[in-house]
Amino acid sequence: MELNTVKDAFDRVAKKQKLSFSKSQEVIDQVGHEIEQTLAKIHSANELLSPVDLKSLLVELKLKLNALGPLHQLESSQKEVNISISKYPKVLEKSFNPDISKAYRNVDFDFHVVNQIIASHFYRQGLFDLGDCLINEAGEPEATEVKSQFLEMHQILEAMKVRNLKPALNWVSANREKLKQNGSNLELKLHRLQYVEILKNGNRDDALSYARTYLAPFASLHLDEIQKLMASLLWAGRLDNSPYAELTSPSHWERLTEEVTQQFCSLMGQSYESPLSVAVAAGIEGLPTLLKLANVMAAKKQEWQAMKQLPVPVELGKEFQFHSIFVCPVSRDQSSEENPPMLMPCLHVLCKQSIMKLSRSSARTFKCPYCPAEASVAQCRQLFF
Repeated sequence: MELNTVKDAFDRVAKKQKLSFSKSQEVIDQVGHEIEQTLAKIHSANELLSPVDLKSLLVELKLKLNALGPLHQLESSQKEVNISISKYPKVLEKSFNPDISKAYRNVDFDFHVVNQIIASHFYRQGLFDLGDCLINEAGEPEATEVKSQFLEMHQILEAMKVRNLKPALNWVSANREKLKQNGSNLELKLHRLQYVEILKNGNRDDALSYARTYLAPFASLHLDEIQKLMASLLWAGRLDNSPYAELTSPSHWERLTEEVTQQFCSLMGQSYESPLSVAVAAGIEGLPTLLKLANVMAAKKQEWQAMKQLPVPVELGKEFQFHSIFVCPVSRDQSSEENPPMLMPCLHVLCKQSIMKLSRSSARTFKCPYCPAEASVAQCRQLFF
């Protein structure tokens, strides 16, 4: 898709609309000015104005308005806008193919799995009635297994929206060991937020008592953090105007809500993002390439859907790039962040360190170990599975 072409066409329409609005406003102001002037003359004359004089003023106003030709000017500017708008859909039709079925590949899906994925997506979003309706009509009672867990998660999140941390703290306490295994300090963050809320209300004694009960156990590993919180006791009821004002930032609630969701999904064995949302978003991003490929293959009278792999790469954003598990066929080492899989121009894949050893210098070309093709380091691209 030539998005630049679409943007240029849209900008032209927007520019015409702004000019038309400006011109219309100018015409309206001129007409209003002439009418106001005539009314001012009538009011200034008061009762001294004879019917003949009044008629002559109105005739004069009519002649001035006719000379301005407001209707003609308004129609002219609007006509230019209409012409631009009528051309815009044609640009869209050329750039956006409405028939996306060309990019569809007939795959035998397991509909039981698909139904469960969709139901799980609804439960994840808090649309429990919709999820129940789907599984009842599709006859997928096993899909309700995750409902109770997502229901608990949404109850915690809804409570956090009204600054109620009790459900979240209860859940963290019940899952303390599992969270520790994940390396999470979510419990400390929740208690810190609760402590700050108490301190904001100005009750220093309650805040100190809460710190002794719930924050003290973390002192050995988070001494600097605990000392900072203790120093803020001096500003009870005045935190917003203190050196510790940052503790009251709403961003802490937003970040903690997100972290609670992440940890909850992690303990459930679920991804943070809905798999259905990720799949649909990735499909939308890759759709232009697939449509273009389908058109090219159709022109060559070839069927791309019969291919075992796509002949062109489908570029996706970093949000769709996940951890790659790959063992280099040359070094036999598993890929890592420092040694990722790299795609060569010949479409063979090696780990980055193997490519660097083969090239000996980033400026030199080297021969692929599996075919006669040559490549340079600059031509190799990191690959995500």
